Amino acid sequence: MRIENPLILGAGPAGCAAAICLARTGETPLLLDRDEHVGDQLCGGFLSWRTAQQLGDLGIDLEQTGAHRVSQLRLFHEDRYVELPLPHPAYGLSRHALDTVMRAKAVDAGARLKFDTVRRLEPGVAHGQTQDWRSDAIFLATGKHDVRGQSRPRDDKDTALGLRLRLPANAQRTGLLENAIELHLFDGGYVGIVLQEGGSANICLAVRKSALASHGGSPETLFAELAELIPALAERLGDDWRDARTDTIGAVPYGWICRKTQPGLYRLGDQAAVIPSLAGEGISIAIASGVAATNAHAAEQGAEHYQQEFARRAARPVGLARMGWHLAETRLGARGALALARIAPGLIARFADWARIQAPPPLAR
Repeated sequence: MRIENPLILGAGPAGCAAAICLARTGETPLLLDRDEHVGDQLCGGFLSWRTAQQLGDLGIDLEQTGAHRVSQLRLFHEDRYVELPLPHPAYGLSRHALDTVMRAKAVDAGARLKFDTVRRLEPGVAHGQTQDWRSDAIFLATGKHDVRGQSRPRDDKDTALGLRLRLPANAQRTGLLENAIELHLFDGGYVGIVLQEGGSANICLAVRKSALASHGGSPETLFAELAELIPALAERLGDDWRDARTDTIGAVPYGWICRKTQPGLYRLGDQAAVIPSLAGEGISIAIASGVAATNAHAAEQGAEHYQQEFARRAARPVGLARMGWHLAETRLGARGALALARIAPGLIARFADWARIQAPPPLAR
């Protein structure tokens, strides 16, 4: 099938941001996603203040989505913790809720939405399960899922894995987590916890493959042993966490940045740059890439120019987040982070600001 307008592969935050912006410039982009039912992706449940601003530029008000407002950051390591105010309000919102709103906004703006599973990608054509989709401008926004022909490198021998528990609302967890996002640091990884719409708790764990193996290779065993090590984490998990399903995603190439692409192929979101989730800026980078790619396409600058420029702008935030991640997953680094947060909280806020990508404004509002 020949498409005269841009083809966007993936109807997540990056793809939908591109679709909204392309539609505003008069294009009729085609959003192609493999899932007709909007799922609940593992990553991206925390939205920073900068992400909230970017979504506002796209016409999405997080307060109207039921997102949980966050104003405090808490850092934990074993029996120690420190609490800091966030520079501006942030939000907890499930990917199911966010992606649903963004899909609807893209369709309302003028994008078309269709469903197919892309098996392979070649210049100018996406080979789907049902048919081939051809376009001179393809926006690759498949998140952490690679497409054959455009796979990202997996060179790290001790790769990072992602685990997630979604726990139902209860009064005890709400009392502990109200208005806060928490990071519980341990050797080899960290656990991030935030309340989302309806009071449910999103508990995400980023861990090295070796650290999981040292706990018998079982996510359940790892959570149980961490609960014994970190009393505050045990309180948040409560008595019902064993009844929840553990979602997993493997071999996350944290720190990778795409610097080259083919003519007509714009790589967005995690297909452009993978910032460690510790920074809480994955959705911000996704949206920023969608807007930047759209601006470059509208200005006829080309995909190669866009990719090089976006890689340059993503280098500092991704590099700083990677450095913070490596420090946080060591005992000495975790203790140092808590000590620095107590002594000079302004430096933590400054570091967080440096790890944010500067997003361009959309060409049309």
